[in-house]
Amino acid sequence: MKKVYFLQTCDTCRRILKEVNTDGFERQEIKTNNITADQLEEMYALSGSYEALFNKRAKLYKSMDLKNQVLSETDYKQFLLNEYTFLKRPVFIFDNEIFIGNSKKVIEALKEKIG
Repeated sequence: MKKVYFLQTCDTCRRILKEVNTDGFERQEIKTNNITADQLEEMYALSGSYEALFNKRAKLYKSMDLKNQVLSETDYKQFLLNEYTFLKRPVFIFDNEIFIGNSKKVIEALKEKIG
């Protein structure tokens, strides 16, 4: 499977989509086409954690004061399903591997894998 979850209004997502070869990738813009519970379960199966998929830099994370709360995996899952901004972006799925976020290390590993 080749898929990327991204946010069109995110400059970083747009930059990464330009620099990574996404030929043959299914693209899903998460604001207009929210992730489903099944899609989230698939990402969870590959990542092993809802927290790994969770964007702690989201404005909503700060405004809801979530950093001062103890969140369980169930909490992370529910937040991810309820609000697209909580998904750490972009998320690439390539040959049963998942690449989460925009760190240089993650993007370099993705580029190496895609070839």
